[in-house]
Amino acid sequence: MSTQTFILSDRSSDFTTYYSSTINLDRNKKYEAALLSIDFYNSIPNITGENNQFRYSTDNGSNWKIITLSTGSYELSAINDEIQRQMIVNGDYDTSNNNFYITISANTSKLSSVIEITNQTYKIDFTFENSIGQTLGFNKIILNYGYNESQNIVDIMKINSILVNIDIITGSYVNGSQFPVIYSFFPNVSPGRKIVERPNPSLIYYPVNRSDISYIRLWLTDQDNKPVDIRSERITVRIIIREVINIKDEIKSAFQELKKENII
Repeated sequence: MSTQTFILSDRSSDFTTYYSSTINLDRNKKYEAALLSIDFYNSIPNITGENNQFRYSTDNGSNWKIITLSTGSYELSAINDEIQRQMIVNGDYDTSNNNFYITISANTSKLSSVIEITNQTYKIDFTFENSIGQTLGFNKIILNYGYNESQNIVDIMKINSILVNIDIITGSYVNGSQFPVIYSFFPNVSPGRKIVERPNPSLIYYPVNRSDISYIRLWLTDQDNKPVDIRSERITVRIIIREVINIKDEIKSAFQELKKENII
């Protein structure tokens, strides 16, 4: 086998593909592998049980209400829409003028978020466990009437890089430790859009670590080596394995052929 491609597909970000017939590589030769492509929808959640609580008061903090956002992939505008939707359900908006007392928006020049509270008796509490405040860039504080801008950059994208791990390679390192990472990339499409990733400008090959392949395990992690949740969306990965060509041996073989044919 000089070159062969493998298509791996599943609805999990950590899965193993078994082969009915073991793929035997020539033990006297060296092989290397590279990622050709990876495709899946960006369903990676940035709102989970760890940061899905929005706590507010309509009576200057005497009583508090909690809005819980479902696990999902949200942009800032979607977070605002869902909070306002639930505030309508709670009856906490200006029914006369159809206006909201709490509005979340982005300051694109600073990469911060802005929360405007237009009712003087309303407050927002970001001091408790599982608050969405840090995701919106706020410290653990209570917001009052008026214009409130986050102290920090919005932390809506928890993943800085997706690492594609595959157990048939060696030679890849992450922060000084060896990991079987064949490729890494940033999911630069909006939530719900399809990620279609192709190595550019060229493939990067890594040594294959075994000659008998009866199974291949593939899994996705983030930059902190935490599993990536794709929420049961279909993921498809293509891998290429090729023989490592020894230039010296090829030259020797070519010379031998030329001698046999009395060309040299």
